[in-house]
Order: sequence, then structure tokens, then C-alpha cells
Amino acid sequence: MLWQAIGAVRDLGRLHEIAGVLIRYGFGDLVRRIGMARTLERAGKALHWREPEELARLEPPARVRRALEELGPSFIKLGQILATRVDLFPSEWIAEFSKLQDDAPALPFAEIHAQLTEDLGEAPENIFTELDVRPLAAASLAQVHRARLADGCAVVLKIRRPGIRPTVEADLRLLARLAEIVEAETPDLRRYRPKEVVRQFTLSLRRELDFAAECRNAERVANQFKAHPEIIVPRIHWQWCGERLNVQDFVEGISGRNLTAADAAGLDRKLLARRGAQAVLKMMLEDGFFHADPHPGNVFYLPENRIAFIDFGMVGRLPEERRVQVAHLLHGLVTRDTETVAGVLLDWGSEGESSSDVELTRLNSEIGAFVDMYHGVPLHRLDLGVMLSDLVSILREHGLSLPPDLALMLKAFITLEGMGRQLDPNFDMAAEATPFLKNILLAQTTPDALARRGWRALSDAIGLVTSLPKDLRQFLRAARRGKLQVQVEVLPLKQFGQQIDRAASRLALSIAIAALIVGSAIVMTVERAPALAGLPSFGMLGFIAAVIGGLWLLVSIWRSGRSE
Repeated sequence: MLWQAIGAVRDLGRLHEIAGVLIRYGFGDLVRRIGMARTLERAGKALHWREPEELARLEPPARVRRALEELGPSFIKLGQILATRVDLFPSEWIAEFSKLQDDAPALPFAEIHAQLTEDLGEAPENIFTELDVRPLAAASLAQVHRARLADGCAVVLKIRRPGIRPTVEADLRLLARLAEIVEAETPDLRRYRPKEVVRQFTLSLRRELDFAAECRNAERVANQFKAHPEIIVPRIHWQWCGERLNVQDFVEGISGRNLTAADAAGLDRKLLARRGAQAVLKMMLEDGFFHADPHPGNVFYLPENRIAFIDFGMVGRLPEERRVQVAHLLHGLVTRDTETVAGVLLDWGSEGESSSDVELTRLNSEIGAFVDMYHGVPLHRLDLGVMLSDLVSILREHGLSLPPDLALMLKAFITLEGMGRQLDPNFDMAAEATPFLKNILLAQTTPDALARRGWRALSDAIGLVTSLPKDLRQFLRAARRGKLQVQVEVLPLKQFGQQIDRAASRLALSIAIAALIVGSAIVMTVERAPALAGLPSFGMLGFIAAVIGGLWLLVSIWRSGRSE
């Protein structure tokens, strides 16, 4: 089965490499269960199933993280996406995925010079008065070099690695096939929704490969902060930017990882924490377009307690309806409004899911008990990030997942609060979020907002009424022609029918085998029949066919028993 699913022989070498890494890190059983071992054996590859002793002592999250690191750029990026899915993975898995660092050996500048010349339209030496051939940083998709323009402006060049797109596309094809196989062959892994995760990852990675899209993201965020001089977004130099090249202002500041240097520079940690939180909350709750990876490496602290954000390859989008839901949720947490929190989470967790009334009632009860547990806790002692993590874990325990845009927002929110508490141990995220939440909720009660929602509802109602005669006419026409069909699918009955069908097929095969044996025994008694090894040939062929059919029947029954 897997051989047909793989299809493309060009990816077989990469498949063997993936299987080898999984086996080395103790996931040989997974390789067997999804059929990769059988495929590789057919291709003539020898697998060694023994697990190194030093890896046997690692916990499963650490093993997976190490395996992703060894598998290379695409899989490191996949791990970084998984780190955002707080609704699918427990905290220990999220912590391991968050350790994945996108570092890679730098390419010699001579190997990227030709591509850089092609993207710039002329040799870089003709454009930049200074160009450092030593990279500032190197990652799996790109490396960054510092340069200076003719007007003296310091810039950085983010250059995509030559030939990286075909490699990434091959990995994406392989991941899509493996996700289908895992979802079909391993029921215990379906709760992690591998196909949906790979789909989200594919969209994210393809956007990240397009540096022009990253430039547009940065410019959009910069426009959002035109009236906020304390927030800096590097200026984009569009005349040299494209799909493979991003040229932007160089940020001279203190990395968010170096708090000691921030103290030495006399910066106000409490003010930095407040400004950073307000900036990200504004992006999320006011603008609906936010930096989805605000970790310390993407933040710089500048003189006068200004903050610069870089690297807008991963962004999140929240439409107005989502922002209102987020406001209701966070405001409900801050004010201990149990019914509001439970209602919003049930709406989110049930999108695309089918849950029984009993399950939803139980989930509602658990959420209510959790929120009630924080009743009376002073606002400054309320750890909003921990509360959100615990609430999402309740959804996860019930097999419900959040929509991808919300999962990205929650991960960014939790990361933001962690950064705030690193800067200021008394940082109060709930207090910073409350004004934004109140503004969103108040905006929903203004006359303009009420009129807009009323007009939208009226338009939908009018559209439904005007289309009703046409829909009814089509319904009656189909009924008169005898083409009206009502399809009711009951999954337990469907599975029962499949079992009956398999049983009937085996019974028919058993009867055919019995007939072959009886017929062959009769033929063996016929005199003067053509002989084979001294025995009647037709009788021997009948017995051989019966043996093959019997073996096939036994193997089929054995496989069915294992799968069940």
C-alpha cells in the first residue's frame, strides 16, 4: 500500500534517510506500523533496527526534537510550527519543540554571489559601498550579511540559500504522503491531526520562502505603528527586494536575550515590558495582524527604551469576529465570568468537530470549575498565560483542537507574557490587556457597529428569502424526475457491512478451495490422465491451487486480527 502511496521514485532516497533517523532515535516501531520498512526492503535498502543505548535514556519529546534537528531545514521548521500548537501537545512537548534553533553552517559568499547579482540586477559591489562577506547569522533558509548604501545608511541583506526551494518542496511532498499514511494506519496518532498540521506547515513554509511577502508584512506592521515612535520596524528598501532577497535597515540595539546589557545601558525593564506587551496586544486585538513569533531573538532594545521588532516571516491574522471572541475570552478570564469563557472555548473547540451533548456538558462543567477556581485572586497575581495554557489543555484532553489562527495567537500571547516576566517579575499581563479588551467590547455597542451588524444580518435574511423560490423549484423538479436522493450514513452500520463483506468473501474462497480439493481428489483416480512426477497433472495443479488459496486465506485472517 505504501509503495503505491509514495509513487514518486525521486523521493525514495529521502524516504530512506527519514526512516533511518526515526529508527536511530527509537521510532522503529512507528516505521514498521506505517509501512515504510516494507517499502524500503522492496527498494533493496537494509535497515538496522537496533537503538543506540545513549538515546534509549531520552524522553520521547527530546527524541523527537533531536530527530527533527537531524532531518534538516524543513523538519526544523515543522517543529517550530508544532511549538505553536499548544492545543495539541502537552507542555513538555511544546518546551522541546521551542528549543529547535534554526541555525545552519554559512555558505561561502562566493556561492551566493551569482544569485545576489541576478536579484540586484548588477554586481553588489556596484550598489553597496561596504559589504561584509562574513554573515551576521545563518539559518536553514537564508543567511544575513551587513552592508552600507551609498548614502551611508547601514542595511542588512537577507539572502535565500541557492537551490533551497526544490529541497523544501520534496520534503513537503513526502510529509504530505506520510501524514496521510499515519492518519490512515495509526489511529492513536489521529488526535494530533497530522494532515491538518502538515497543511498549515506547508502554507507557512511557502510564505516564509517568499522574502517579498516578509517585506510586505514588515511594512504593514510599520504602518500600524506610525503614531508610536517607541516601536521600531526596520525600513524596507523595495528597489532591491524580491522573492529571494530582503534588504532592510540594520537595527543597532541590544538583543532581547541580553538583559544584562540592557541593565548596563540604563534601560527601564518595567517600561520595556509594558511597551512590548502593549505593542503586541495592539497588533493582535486592534489591528488583527501580528508578529506571530515575538521571542527574545526577534526583539531589540534601543536607547530611550524603544523596542524594535524584526523577522516578519511568521505572522498571524485575526479577523474582527475572532478578535471579538478573543476579547470576550480574555475579559471573561480577568473578570472570572465562567459562562463567557466556557461558551467561547466550546465554540472554538467544536469548529469542525462533532461532539455529543454529554461530552460538551462535561467539558462545560470542567471549564466552569477551572475558572471558578480563580475567583477572588487579585488581578496582579493572575498569571494569564498559565491560565490560557491550562484551559487549552482541558480542550486537548477532550480531543478538541483550536483553529490554526487561534493556536498561533495563543502561543504568541504566552511567549509575550513569558518575556514580560523576564523583564519584570511583577509584570501584570492581565492589567495590560484589560484596556484593549474593554475598547473592543465597547466598540461592539456603538451605533455604527450595531447598524453594521444589523445591515449584515438583514442582507443575509433578504438573500435567503430571495433564493428560496429558486431552491424550492429545483427541489420539486428533482423530485418529479425521480432524481431526489436522501443519503443517510451510519458509521457503525457501514463498518458492520464491511465486516460482513469480508466474511462473505472468505467464505466463498473457502468453498472454492474445498471444491478444488474434492475435484482434484476425483481427478487423481482417473486412469490414463496426463502425468506429472508420476501423478495426474490436473489433480496436482488443483492441489497446488488449493494450498495457495488456503495460505492466502490464513494470512488475510491473521492480518485482519492484528489491525483490529
